[in-house]
Amino acid sequence: MYSSPVAAAPLVREPLHAPVAHLIRGGLIEGTHYGSVVVLGGDGDVRFQLGDIEAAFYPRSALKPVQAVAMVRAGLPLDGELLSLTAASHSGEERHLAGARRILELAGVSEDALRNVQDMPFGPAVRDAWIREGRGPSRLAQNCSGKHAAMLYTCVLNDWPLDGYLDPSHPLQRAIAEIVEDLTGQRIARVTVDGCGAPLFSVSLHGLARAAARITSAAPGTPEARVADAMREHAEMASGAGRDVAALMKAVPGLLAKDGFEGVQVAALPDGRAVAVKISDGANRARVPVGAAALARAGVDPALLTEFVGEPLLGGGQPVGAVRPVRALDPVAVAASVS
Repeated sequence: MYSSPVAAAPLVREPLHAPVAHLIRGGLIEGTHYGSVVVLGGDGDVRFQLGDIEAAFYPRSALKPVQAVAMVRAGLPLDGELLSLTAASHSGEERHLAGARRILELAGVSEDALRNVQDMPFGPAVRDAWIREGRGPSRLAQNCSGKHAAMLYTCVLNDWPLDGYLDPSHPLQRAIAEIVEDLTGQRIARVTVDGCGAPLFSVSLHGLARAAARITSAAPGTPEARVADAMREHAEMASGAGRDVAALMKAVPGLLAKDGFEGVQVAALPDGRAVAVKISDGANRARVPVGAAALARAGVDPALLTEFVGEPLLGGGQPVGAVRPVRALDPVAVAASVS
C-alpha cells in the first residue's frame, strides 16, 4: 500500500472533459459522450488519463467506501453483509431493509432517527412491486439507508449527538471529512448536500481513484481492508440483484467497484491498480462500457469484461449499433505505447 501527503484542494473550474464514448448506429457516429478517465498503476502513478482528472467534482455515491472506512476507523464494529450495506447504494430489496433495521437495532435507535430523505426503492423491479402493493416512500427504502443507519450507530458508539448528524460541523462529518482527505491525498474543495441529505465532499477524479487504491491495497484487518472485503464478498448488499457493479465484482477476482449518480464509477484491485470514470452527462449507458475499457487499460483480462461492453442500440427492435469507448481506451493502445 502506498500513501501520499495531503495536497491542496483541486481547482474549482469547468471540467475539460473529452470524448470517451461514441454512439455507433449503422456504422456512423450518431452521438458522443464526454467525460474523464484515469488509470493508476499499482505504484500509484497515473498510467493513463483522458479528459480532466484534476478538476474538483462530486463523486456522489462512489465516495461511500471512503465514508465507510471513516466510520470503521471511528469504531463501527460491523463486518460482512452489514458493513457492505454501510457502503451501499442499495436497491431496496428486503435483505437491504432488514440489514438497515439490524444496524439500527444494534445502535439502539429507531427508524425515526434516520434523516435521509424518504424515497421509493432504487431497484426498478422492487419499486414496481412496491407500487403494485400500494406502498409509499420511506427512509428505510431510500438507497442510502444503510449508510445513514451506520452513521447513527457510529454516533452512539462515540457519544456524539444524534441530532444534526448530517451537519458538516457535526463530529461525525468532521471525522469523515478527515478520512476523505487522508485517502484521496488532497483537501476537500467544496462541501454541498448529496441527494440523501448527507454532506457531499468534492475532490478530483484522480483523488477518488487514489482513495480506492488505498482501500483495496491496505493490510489485512485494517478498516480499509475490512470495507473492501465486505463489499467484494457481499457485492449485492452493496448494490442489488442484477446491478452492474455487483456483476463486475463477481467477474473480476479481487475487484472493488462502486458507482455513483451522474455517471461516476470507481474500481480498484488488491495490488493498487485503480480506475475512475466520470461521464459528463451522467449516462449509465456510457459509464459501464467506459469503466470496463478503463479496467482493460489497467491490465484486467478483456475476456472477463465482455459482459460490460454496453447495451446495444436498437432499430425496429433489432440491434443496429452500440455505445463504444473511444479508440484511446482500446487496450491494444497500451501494448502499442509500451513497445
